[in-house]
Amino acid sequence: MRTSRTRRAAILRGTLGTLAVLLAVGTAAAAWAYWQLRASLPVLEGHLSAPALAAPVTIERDVQGVPTITGESRADVAWALGFLHAQERYFQMDGQRRTASGELSELVGPVTIALDRRNRLHRFRSRAERALAAMPPEERRFLETYVSGVNGGLAALSGAPFEYLLLGARSEPWTAADTVLTVYAMYLTLQESHGETERWRANANEVLGQAFTDFFLPLGTTLDAPLDGSRLPTPAMPAAGTKRSVSPPGTRFVDVEATHPGSNGFAVGGGLTENGGAMVANDLHLALRVPNIWYRARLVVRNSPGAPDLDITGITLPGTPSVVAGSNGRVAWSFTNSYVDTSDVVTLEPHQGKSDWYRTPDGPRELAFYKERLCRKCPQPEDLTVEESVWGPVLGTDLQGRKLAYRWTAHDPTAVGLSAALELERAENARQALAIAQRLRIPHQNIVAGDADGSIGWTVTSALPRRFGHDGQKPSSWADGRAGWDGYLPSDEVPVVFNPERQRIWTANARVVGGESLAKLGFGGYAHGARAAQIRDGLFANDRFSESDLLAVQLDDRGTLLGRWQTILAEALSARPHQRELARLLPHVENWGERAIPESVGYRLVRAFRSDIIARLYDAYTREVPPIESGTATTRRTPRVRTNQADEPVWRLITEKPPHLVPPGYPDWAAVIDAALAALVVAIDTEAGGKVAAFTWGAFNKADIKHPLSRAVPGISVFLDAPRDAQPGDVYQPRVAAPEFGASARFVVSPGRERSGIFHMPTSQSAHPLSPYYRTGHADWAQARASAFLPGNTRWQLSLQP
Repeated sequence: MRTSRTRRAAILRGTLGTLAVLLAVGTAAAAWAYWQLRASLPVLEGHLSAPALAAPVTIERDVQGVPTITGESRADVAWALGFLHAQERYFQMDGQRRTASGELSELVGPVTIALDRRNRLHRFRSRAERALAAMPPEERRFLETYVSGVNGGLAALSGAPFEYLLLGARSEPWTAADTVLTVYAMYLTLQESHGETERWRANANEVLGQAFTDFFLPLGTTLDAPLDGSRLPTPAMPAAGTKRSVSPPGTRFVDVEATHPGSNGFAVGGGLTENGGAMVANDLHLALRVPNIWYRARLVVRNSPGAPDLDITGITLPGTPSVVAGSNGRVAWSFTNSYVDTSDVVTLEPHQGKSDWYRTPDGPRELAFYKERLCRKCPQPEDLTVEESVWGPVLGTDLQGRKLAYRWTAHDPTAVGLSAALELERAENARQALAIAQRLRIPHQNIVAGDADGSIGWTVTSALPRRFGHDGQKPSSWADGRAGWDGYLPSDEVPVVFNPERQRIWTANARVVGGESLAKLGFGGYAHGARAAQIRDGLFANDRFSESDLLAVQLDDRGTLLGRWQTILAEALSARPHQRELARLLPHVENWGERAIPESVGYRLVRAFRSDIIARLYDAYTREVPPIESGTATTRRTPRVRTNQADEPVWRLITEKPPHLVPPGYPDWAAVIDAALAALVVAIDTEAGGKVAAFTWGAFNKADIKHPLSRAVPGISVFLDAPRDAQPGDVYQPRVAAPEFGASARFVVSPGRERSGIFHMPTSQSAHPLSPYYRTGHADWAQARASAFLPGNTRWQLSLQP
């Protein structure tokens, strides 16, 4: 008996000992991981040696981590900004440069090789070197100063950024070419990189004919709200007997509410404000992630007694040394993606039947071939052959098998530059800011500027191609020299709107002007005009504006575009009173409230109904149009249809009900409505368990803002990702919001009165979950609470000494 108890006691002691060892090991491992994580926290306070500086620089951070960088030269401030970018955001910067160069898989593995394949087509690393060679020496020296700051900030970390620890990878130093690649990454984000719009339109025209293509792919609609009040011709309804798809619809893959990089930018003149100065508002709509794409900063240069030589506050792009948008006390400016036409698809005509030779105005040329190795560190690297013509890389082939090349402003050596961006930081007034903006070397944007004296204006940034012999709306041959580009438009030909009579300017990625001005800008896939119209109407609703008034315009979540769809849905439900599953929807639709707010059932019902009908009809009519294949460049398929302007063609069909255009697969137009209503019931059953009250807008529109690694590394989402708040807003109204998309920054400011300005930004300044200001400020963005444009009181101070 005693022996048995002794044995049990020994076993218990052994078990407890083993548990103690395991606990000790686990504790030690957790402690090691914690200290490794802490090692990559940025330096917030104290003194650091920075031999590259010409004079001391002070960095004061407020409670949200927003820095005020004060130095005696813009170069020293650029070094310090690079230092902060590396300390807070180096992994993000690394991702940007690798995305542009098609080298992301070398960091994260084969999961991104398809993206690398797509982007390597442009050979942006090679182009970056050419861009650097074209830079003036002074500009290159300034860039190298910023690069030195980045590497100084990386070296000052006690350990590599924590993301590299999770990946088992090493960080590599920053170079001047990497800053150029960061700008190229924005070209890839903001513009078409494979000529999708032109190629899709050509395919549709080939299969469906001109009449159907013009009707279903209009360049704009009657809902456009350009500054000049111009109207585009309304395409005719296709006539009976017009060639069209005859295949019944099948699996749907038309995304009606697709999110496209955009923004709202608007301003009011001094006659509409109490202080007599202009007021500028900007919402920058992009994919949302952790950390946020932008980094807030105030840059102050004091190189003489008295007033500072430069005092500018706004957003910066980690990897680049200038302020993107903000206010310098004299001028404030905003950017929105312009969607002007900055590229063309060129049909290559083979020479004497040789597939590698093509005709040019200067005689036959042979394609150049470049061997690119993808995912060099992967177990199975991949070799990619890029074919390149004098006009650009070969994208693939058209329906006749002819090769298609891509002429894109991003491929020019002057597509990236710093000089004009640094000039814009010092602009004295709105007119000067617009003139400088036309010389910017960035992806094309609408710029809206306002100054302290009350002037406002709009123009388009960057060099615009001067076309001849074609309008850029579909692929064309440039072989005989009768079509092409004749350089770029001189500045005096670039459209400008300055101090309009009614002192209001608005842009929202839709068409801004018409007539001859529009012909110069071209059609690059403008957004639907409803959002711009709603902003316009909000600006004309008042005669006086404060910052909070413009914020209210930014936060307008009314679904005015859906109003007429609510009427037709209510009528359809009322006409079917005996179908209980439909009758229960009617009270919600009749009292929908028009607003895209989280608790609204009616808004979601109307939106889902409209989306289903648009997708259903486009899928039926365009099913026979081949998807765009990009040949050797990538195997990725692009959507069959871009539905930016789809609302009006479908509305005309569903209300006019032309018998000859009943979509394939449906006996009549009533059957289309029946199918959409049935789909609505199925959606409620599958997504809300059949409970109509649970089918709310908020249940669908929850923020899903993640760190790139949280999707791949189990268990870290809770530490890295932003809260999953239900969001008001939608994609066709000023308060743009989708689960992974929305306002990456929002501000309202009157130059010279920055202390009254408002600023919102999701996530936070820091990418590090142990940072004392991680996610600080995110709630202000999520709940749209007015928060300060300028940094607040100093919480941490760091001194950089030469």
